[in-house]
Amino acid sequence: MEATTTFNEAQMHLLQMFSVNRSKRALDELYEVLYNHYAKRMEEKLDTLWDSGKLDQQRLDEINTMDLHQL
Repeated sequence: MEATTTFNEAQMHLLQMFSVNRSKRALDELYEVLYNHYAKRMEEKLDTLWDSGKLDQQRLDEINTMDLHQL
């Protein structure tokens, strides 16, 4: 992965947030909020794919055998 020389809006906002509160507890709380947010979004997208028929158990089994790092 290549290093960025400029920050996007989200990165700038996070940097500003951390400049105020540097505690480990705050970092843990932010991590949990972000993790839960993206896990929920992923679950919703997977449900949509499942409901549309684009994702099924056979496809999940295929994905399970793939080396996803190669993609």
